[in-house]
Amino acid sequence: MGYMPRLGSLLGLRTKSADRRRGRRYEASRGLRILVIDDSKTVVKILSRMLSQNEFEPIAAGDAETGLELARQYPPDLIFLDILLPGMNGFAALRRLRQDPSTADVPVIMISGDEQSMARMVLDRLGSDDFMKKPFGRAEVFTRIEGLVRNGRLPQRLNPSAFDRQAI
Repeated sequence: MGYMPRLGSLLGLRTKSADRRRGRRYEASRGLRILVIDDSKTVVKILSRMLSQNEFEPIAAGDAETGLELARQYPPDLIFLDILLPGMNGFAALRRLRQDPSTADVPVIMISGDEQSMARMVLDRLGSDDFMKKPFGRAEVFTRIEGLVRNGRLPQRLNPSAFDRQAI
């Protein structure tokens, strides 16, 4: 245990990650197809690697138009959608996703470096399921996915991981 977590523990402070490790885990089913729409190749690569390591099937698009086409061709179980994209922005793409019967019910997590609360209000009105601020870490990504599982928007993993068995 590092210095800061140890100090926090001695002072009786609990962290989000410690609370997450202690509680019941809601892991999404293996093999879910997750579409990542972001113009940053770095974000796409990092997010795709995280998802692959957790046995999901990531597919990627660098712009909204390509992302919408991929969503129709290979129906995803979840979409990570950047707000600022070349050409069509993420808001317009989300609107089209919600209007298309084949993608209307797919959960969407919007991602952006813009942390203004106004963006969240707009996202709620457009029908996104969650919002994730850049830069993000592994814990943030899987906390967002876990929230969708907990709310019944994504199927839960049938065989819990070794970490989850301790919570049962």
